[in-house]
Amino acid sequence: MTNISLSRFCLLLLATLLTACETLSQDYDPTKDWSAAKLHSEAKAELQDGNYEKAAKLYEALESRYPYGAYSQQAQLEQIYVYYKQHETASAISEADRFIKAHPNHPGVDYAYYMKGLANFNDDLGIFGIYSPNDLAERDMKPTREAFDAFKELVTRFPNSRYVGDASLRMKYLVDVMAHADLATARYYFHRQAYLAAANRAQEVLKRFPRTSSTEEALYIMAKSYEAMGLHDLQNDSLRVLRQDYPNSKFLASTSSTKGGGRPWWRLFW
Repeated sequence: MTNISLSRFCLLLLATLLTACETLSQDYDPTKDWSAAKLHSEAKAELQDGNYEKAAKLYEALESRYPYGAYSQQAQLEQIYVYYKQHETASAISEADRFIKAHPNHPGVDYAYYMKGLANFNDDLGIFGIYSPNDLAERDMKPTREAFDAFKELVTRFPNSRYVGDASLRMKYLVDVMAHADLATARYYFHRQAYLAAANRAQEVLKRFPRTSSTEEALYIMAKSYEAMGLHDLQNDSLRVLRQDYPNSKFLASTSSTKGGGRPWWRLFW
Protein backbone atom coordinates (compact mmCIF):
# COMPACT_ATOMS: atom_id res chain seq x y z
CA MET A 1 0.00 0.00 0.00
CA THR A 2 1.41 3.34 -1.02
CA ASN A 3 1.86 6.20 1.44
CA ILE A 4 -0.99 8.12 -0.26
CA SER A 5 -3.34 5.15 -0.06
CA LEU A 6 -2.40 4.54 3.58
CA SER A 7 -3.08 8.17 4.46
CA ARG A 8 -6.47 8.02 2.79
CA PHE A 9 -7.29 4.79 4.63
CA CYS A 10 -6.35 6.32 7.98
CA LEU A 11 -8.45 9.40 7.31
CA LEU A 12 -11.43 7.24 6.33
CA LEU A 13 -11.03 5.09 9.43
CA LEU A 14 -10.79 8.17 11.64
CA ALA A 15 -13.95 9.66 10.10
CA THR A 16 -15.80 6.38 10.63
CA LEU A 17 -14.73 6.20 14.26
CA LEU A 18 -15.74 9.81 14.90
CA THR A 19 -19.15 9.22 13.33
CA ALA A 20 -19.67 6.10 15.44
CA CYS A 21 -18.68 7.94 18.62
CA GLU A 22 -21.03 10.80 17.80
CA THR A 23 -23.89 8.39 17.19
CA LEU A 24 -23.23 6.60 20.47
CA SER A 25 -23.07 9.96 22.26
CA GLN A 26 -26.41 11.04 20.81
CA ASP A 27 -28.09 7.75 21.72
CA TYR A 28 -26.74 7.67 25.24
CA ASP A 29 -29.35 8.51 27.88
CA PRO A 30 -28.00 8.68 31.43
CA THR A 31 -31.54 8.53 32.82
CA LYS A 32 -32.62 5.33 31.10
CA ASP A 33 -32.27 3.19 34.24
CA TRP A 34 -33.59 5.77 36.69
CA SER A 35 -36.56 4.91 38.87
CA ALA A 36 -39.71 7.03 38.99
CA ALA A 37 -38.57 8.45 42.32
CA LYS A 38 -35.16 9.38 40.90
CA LEU A 39 -36.67 11.02 37.82
CA HIS A 40 -39.08 13.02 39.94
CA SER A 41 -36.40 14.08 42.38
CA GLU A 42 -34.08 15.28 39.62
CA ALA A 43 -36.89 17.03 37.75
CA LYS A 44 -37.98 18.80 40.92
CA ALA A 45 -34.40 19.93 41.55
CA GLU A 46 -34.12 21.36 38.03
CA LEU A 47 -37.47 23.08 38.50
CA GLN A 48 -36.37 24.68 41.75
CA ASP A 49 -33.14 25.86 40.09
CA GLY A 50 -35.12 27.48 37.28
CA ASN A 51 -33.86 25.04 34.63
CA TYR A 52 -37.31 24.64 33.12
CA GLU A 53 -36.27 23.03 29.84
CA LYS A 54 -34.36 20.28 31.63
CA ALA A 55 -37.19 19.84 34.12
CA ALA A 56 -39.73 19.50 31.30
CA LYS A 57 -37.69 16.74 29.63
CA LEU A 58 -37.37 14.81 32.88
CA TYR A 59 -41.08 15.11 33.64
CA GLU A 60 -41.87 13.92 30.12
CA ALA A 61 -39.55 10.94 30.58
CA LEU A 62 -41.18 10.10 33.90
CA GLU A 63 -44.69 10.16 32.45
CA SER A 64 -43.61 8.13 29.44
CA ARG A 65 -41.84 5.39 31.41
CA TYR A 66 -44.06 5.33 34.48
CA PRO A 67 -47.53 6.43 33.28
CA TYR A 68 -49.31 5.22 36.41
CA GLY A 69 -48.91 6.03 40.05
CA ALA A 70 -48.39 8.97 42.36
CA TYR A 71 -45.13 10.14 40.77
CA SER A 72 -46.69 10.39 37.33
CA GLN A 73 -49.66 12.37 38.65
CA GLN A 74 -47.40 14.74 40.55
CA ALA A 75 -45.24 15.14 37.46
CA GLN A 76 -48.29 16.18 35.46
CA LEU A 77 -49.13 18.87 38.00
CA GLU A 78 -45.58 20.19 38.12
CA GLN A 79 -45.33 20.08 34.34
CA ILE A 80 -48.19 22.58 34.16
CA TYR A 81 -46.09 25.00 36.16
CA VAL A 82 -43.01 24.34 34.00
CA TYR A 83 -44.94 25.18 30.83
CA TYR A 84 -46.33 28.27 32.51
CA LYS A 85 -42.85 29.48 33.49
CA GLN A 86 -41.64 28.87 29.93
CA HIS A 87 -44.49 31.09 28.67
CA GLU A 88 -45.95 28.11 26.78
CA THR A 89 -49.51 29.14 27.57
CA ALA A 90 -51.28 26.67 25.28
CA SER A 91 -49.26 23.73 26.65
CA ALA A 92 -49.90 24.78 30.26
CA ILE A 93 -53.65 25.03 29.66
CA SER A 94 -53.73 21.74 27.74
CA GLU A 95 -51.82 19.96 30.50
CA ALA A 96 -54.15 21.39 33.14
CA ASP A 97 -57.23 20.26 31.19
CA ARG A 98 -55.73 16.81 30.76
CA PHE A 99 -55.09 16.48 34.48
CA ILE A 100 -58.56 17.73 35.43
CA LYS A 101 -60.19 15.24 33.08
CA ALA A 102 -58.02 12.30 34.13
CA HIS A 103 -57.97 12.98 37.89
CA PRO A 104 -61.13 14.92 38.87
CA ASN A 105 -60.88 13.75 42.50
CA HIS A 106 -57.16 14.20 42.98
CA PRO A 107 -56.20 16.25 46.07
CA GLY A 108 -54.26 18.61 43.82
CA VAL A 109 -56.91 19.20 41.17
CA ASP A 110 -57.60 22.64 42.67
CA TYR A 111 -54.05 23.57 41.69
CA ALA A 112 -54.75 22.50 38.10
CA TYR A 113 -57.76 24.83 37.97
CA TYR A 114 -55.71 27.63 39.48
CA MET A 115 -52.86 27.22 37.00
CA LYS A 116 -55.31 27.05 34.09
CA GLY A 117 -56.78 30.34 35.21
CA LEU A 118 -53.35 31.85 35.80
CA ALA A 119 -52.08 30.84 32.36
CA ASN A 120 -55.07 32.48 30.68
CA PHE A 121 -54.86 35.48 33.00
CA ASN A 122 -51.22 36.20 32.23
CA ASP A 123 -51.91 35.73 28.53
CA ASP A 124 -54.12 38.82 28.91
CA LEU A 125 -51.90 40.67 31.40
CA GLY A 126 -51.52 44.37 30.84
CA ILE A 127 -54.93 44.73 29.26
CA PHE A 128 -55.31 48.34 30.43
CA GLY A 129 -51.72 49.36 29.78
CA ILE A 130 -51.10 47.83 26.36
CA TYR A 131 -54.40 48.29 24.57
CA SER A 132 -56.08 51.51 23.54
CA PRO A 133 -59.88 51.71 23.94
CA ASN A 134 -60.22 51.03 20.23
CA ASP A 135 -58.07 47.89 20.51
CA LEU A 136 -60.00 46.79 23.57
CA ALA A 137 -63.28 47.00 21.62
CA GLU A 138 -61.95 44.80 18.82
CA ARG A 139 -59.79 42.23 20.59
CA ASP A 140 -60.65 38.64 21.45
CA MET A 141 -61.78 38.32 25.06
CA LYS A 142 -61.69 34.51 25.08
CA PRO A 143 -58.60 34.18 27.35
CA THR A 144 -60.18 36.63 29.81
CA ARG A 145 -63.43 34.67 29.98
CA GLU A 146 -61.61 31.34 30.27
CA ALA A 147 -59.42 32.67 33.08
CA PHE A 148 -62.52 33.85 34.92
CA ASP A 149 -64.31 30.51 34.40
CA ALA A 150 -61.33 28.53 35.71
CA PHE A 151 -61.02 30.69 38.82
CA LYS A 152 -64.78 30.54 39.34
CA GLU A 153 -64.71 26.73 39.18
CA LEU A 154 -61.90 26.75 41.73
CA VAL A 155 -63.60 29.01 44.29
CA THR A 156 -66.96 27.26 43.83
CA ARG A 157 -65.78 23.66 44.07
CA PHE A 158 -62.88 24.14 46.48
CA PRO A 159 -63.79 27.01 48.84
CA ASN A 160 -61.11 25.94 51.32
CA SER A 161 -58.31 25.78 48.76
CA ARG A 162 -55.18 27.78 49.52
CA TYR A 163 -55.52 29.37 46.07
CA VAL A 164 -59.01 30.81 46.60
CA GLY A 165 -57.83 34.16 48.00
CA ASP A 166 -55.64 34.98 45.01
CA ALA A 167 -58.17 33.59 42.53
CA SER A 168 -60.94 35.76 44.01
CA LEU A 169 -58.85 38.92 43.63
CA ARG A 170 -58.07 38.05 40.04
CA MET A 171 -61.75 37.40 39.34
CA LYS A 172 -62.65 40.91 40.50
CA TYR A 173 -60.03 42.32 38.15
CA LEU A 174 -61.29 40.18 35.25
CA VAL A 175 -64.88 41.30 35.77
CA ASP A 176 -63.68 44.87 35.42
CA VAL A 177 -61.72 43.93 32.30
CA MET A 178 -64.75 42.33 30.64
CA ALA A 179 -66.96 45.28 31.59
CA HIS A 180 -64.43 47.72 30.13
CA ALA A 181 -64.27 45.70 26.92
CA ASP A 182 -68.05 45.79 26.50
CA LEU A 183 -68.07 49.50 27.35
CA ALA A 184 -65.36 50.16 24.77
CA THR A 185 -67.47 48.34 22.20
CA ALA A 186 -70.55 50.41 23.09
CA ARG A 187 -68.48 53.58 22.77
CA TYR A 188 -67.13 52.34 19.43
CA TYR A 189 -70.66 51.80 18.10
CA PHE A 190 -71.80 55.22 19.32
CA HIS A 191 -68.86 56.92 17.66
CA ARG A 192 -69.92 55.32 14.37
CA GLN A 193 -73.56 56.31 14.88
CA ALA A 194 -74.72 52.71 15.34
CA TYR A 195 -76.94 53.89 18.18
CA LEU A 196 -79.08 50.78 18.66
CA ALA A 197 -75.98 48.57 18.88
CA ALA A 198 -74.40 51.05 21.30
CA ALA A 199 -77.47 51.08 23.56
CA ASN A 200 -77.73 47.29 23.54
CA ARG A 201 -74.06 46.78 24.41
CA ALA A 202 -74.24 49.38 27.18
CA GLN A 203 -77.28 47.59 28.56
CA GLU A 204 -75.26 44.35 28.56
CA VAL A 205 -72.71 46.06 30.80
CA LEU A 206 -75.47 46.89 33.29
CA LYS A 207 -76.90 43.36 33.22
CA ARG A 208 -73.69 41.35 33.28
CA PHE A 209 -71.37 43.63 35.24
CA PRO A 210 -73.41 45.73 37.68
CA ARG A 211 -71.59 47.83 40.26
CA THR A 212 -68.37 48.01 38.26
CA SER A 213 -66.47 51.13 37.25
CA SER A 214 -68.08 50.87 33.80
CA THR A 215 -71.68 51.25 34.99
CA GLU A 216 -71.68 55.05 35.11
CA GLU A 217 -70.61 55.58 31.52
CA ALA A 218 -72.80 52.70 30.29
CA LEU A 219 -75.87 54.55 31.60
CA TYR A 220 -74.77 57.70 29.81
CA ILE A 221 -74.15 55.87 26.53
CA MET A 222 -77.65 54.45 26.76
CA ALA A 223 -79.10 57.93 27.35
CA LYS A 224 -77.17 59.46 24.45
CA SER A 225 -78.01 56.59 22.13
CA TYR A 226 -81.74 56.80 22.94
CA GLU A 227 -81.58 60.57 22.45
CA ALA A 228 -80.03 60.09 19.00
CA MET A 229 -82.80 57.66 18.08
CA GLY A 230 -85.53 59.97 19.37
CA LEU A 231 -86.51 57.57 22.16
CA HIS A 232 -86.84 60.25 24.81
CA ASP A 233 -88.70 58.18 27.42
CA LEU A 234 -85.86 55.66 27.46
CA GLN A 235 -83.36 58.49 27.43
CA ASN A 236 -84.97 60.07 30.50
CA ASP A 237 -85.12 56.74 32.31
CA SER A 238 -81.39 56.24 31.78
CA LEU A 239 -80.58 59.78 32.93
CA ARG A 240 -82.79 59.37 36.00
CA VAL A 241 -80.87 56.27 37.09
CA LEU A 242 -77.58 58.01 36.32
CA ARG A 243 -78.53 61.02 38.48
CA GLN A 244 -79.76 58.78 41.27
CA ASP A 245 -76.71 56.50 41.39
CA TYR A 246 -74.05 59.02 40.36
CA PRO A 247 -75.24 62.50 41.40
CA ASN A 248 -71.77 63.96 40.83
CA SER A 249 -71.17 62.23 37.52
CA LYS A 250 -68.96 64.12 35.07
CA PHE A 251 -71.26 62.93 32.30
CA LEU A 252 -74.18 64.92 33.70
CA ALA A 253 -72.24 68.09 33.00
CA SER A 254 -72.00 67.20 29.31
CA THR A 255 -74.40 68.90 26.92
CA SER A 256 -76.43 67.08 24.34
CA SER A 257 -74.75 69.05 21.56
CA THR A 258 -71.38 70.55 20.80
CA LYS A 259 -72.49 74.17 20.60
CA GLY A 260 -70.31 76.80 22.21
CA GLY A 261 -67.09 74.98 21.38
CA GLY A 262 -67.85 71.95 23.55
CA ARG A 263 -66.43 68.54 22.68
CA PRO A 264 -68.47 65.34 22.32
CA TRP A 265 -68.07 63.20 25.45
CA TRP A 266 -66.59 60.31 23.50
CA ARG A 267 -63.73 62.51 22.29
CA LEU A 268 -62.23 61.99 25.73
CA PHE A 269 -61.57 58.38 24.73
CA TRP A 270 -60.75 58.53 21.00
